[in-house]
Amino acid sequence: MDTCRIIPEDWLGQLDFEGCYNAVRPVEVDVGCGKGGFLLARAAAFPETNFLGIDRMLRRIRKIDNKVQRRGLDNVKLLRVDASYAISHMIPESSVSVYYVFFPDPWPKKRHKSQRFFDALFLNALHRTLKPGGFIHAATDHIPFFEEIEALMENDCRFVRAETFVPLENERTEFERYYLRRTDIGRCSFFKNE
Repeated sequence: MDTCRIIPEDWLGQLDFEGCYNAVRPVEVDVGCGKGGFLLARAAAFPETNFLGIDRMLRRIRKIDNKVQRRGLDNVKLLRVDASYAISHMIPESSVSVYYVFFPDPWPKKRHKSQRFFDALFLNALHRTLKPGGFIHAATDHIPFFEEIEALMENDCRFVRAETFVPLENERTEFERYYLRRTDIGRCSFFKNE
């Protein structure tokens, strides 16, 4: 059965991007790819780029996998794992051109705040895995969480503010389409300082 899923033999080792894809191209990562709307639209629009979708929900990964197969996209791979673990331990050093982190769970209750993955350790993992000049694009409908993300990034000299990435209409996630009509969306973009 055809699949674009990556199922590592060694979950403690790093992924071999060159062995995963049919061609050596820049790699962009959709962190928490959800139902795959952004990932699929972006991959179709940029066939010269390899895309990795990471999500921990098996049902989501299976649905996206089926859509990738039906559309014949050879530049998409999927990884079912906690995104924080993948970026900290499985993504090779200086291998990612762009990270998209759209609408991560804000864990709004005070007692759950420690479960947010935007923290100093996550920034260390992003810095390690991004190529020099590589980008991080983030968006959330939870403005207090957005303000934390923005402050964290701005106060880390390893990252420099960039022009804010705004997806095209056909690239918007379901979360974004839902929240665009109801609330403000916080967005920021940064690149890895060389």
